[in-house]
Amino acid sequence: MVRVITGQQNQTLEVESQFRSSNTNMIIRSERSKQAILAALADIELQKILDAAMFNSKSVNQIIRDTGIPHTTAYRKIRWLLEEKLLVVDKIEITEEGKKSSLLRTVLKSFNVRYEYNNVVIEADQNIDTLKKVTEKFFSLDR
Repeated sequence: MVRVITGQQNQTLEVESQFRSSNTNMIIRSERSKQAILAALADIELQKILDAAMFNSKSVNQIIRDTGIPHTTAYRKIRWLLEEKLLVVDKIEITEEGKKSSLLRTVLKSFNVRYEYNNVVIEADQNIDTLKKVTEKFFSLDR
């Protein structure tokens, strides 16, 4: 069992590693995480946001531009994805105007959902780039 702790609220995304073709495949155990993933898959706008931030870290404004989602809706849904740990702040940049800008990235890159008698089973693949960066940042604190 691997516990991935993400975000500032110290909530965990419980997973069990599956040693098939890669070590990034896992089974989601937390009911809250399962519900969040199912809700995200059911909402077209949430899917667009996840797609936009999957391969490259992007600011909220870049995500809005890429997806065409209205500003208010995008901010609300991105905040929800951050709270549910489906998006993480990959890095923070300082803009030319001197403002802080957070670049966001998805935590998971694919999902496989099965329903087995009274049980929802969700297998997910981690977004390796995000996992690698978080690990590098964590271990760089030792120095």
